[in-house]
Amino acid sequence: MSSELRYTANTQLEHLHARYTGTGHADITKYDWITHQHRDTYASIVGHAPLLSYLALADGEATGRVKFEMTEKMLQPCGPPPKKEED
Repeated sequence: MSSELRYTANTQLEHLHARYTGTGHADITKYDWITHQHRDTYASIVGHAPLLSYLALADGEATGRVKFEMTEKMLQPCGPPPKKEED
């Protein structure tokens, strides 16, 4: 592979990471990655009305209540962050 192709591939990858924050990088922690996944899932559920209605029907609650609960879960979807280890 030529150096020009490698440069193009790296710039495309950097562009994807800048545009989509949930794609991660080499130094992302497991907690950060799973938090991004959960937030993306909750945002997708809230953004798609048929899926939101389906979950509300399955839970036996109003769609507004389910939407509120999903947005509340987006704050800390996986609980508080783990303690940082001191080096």
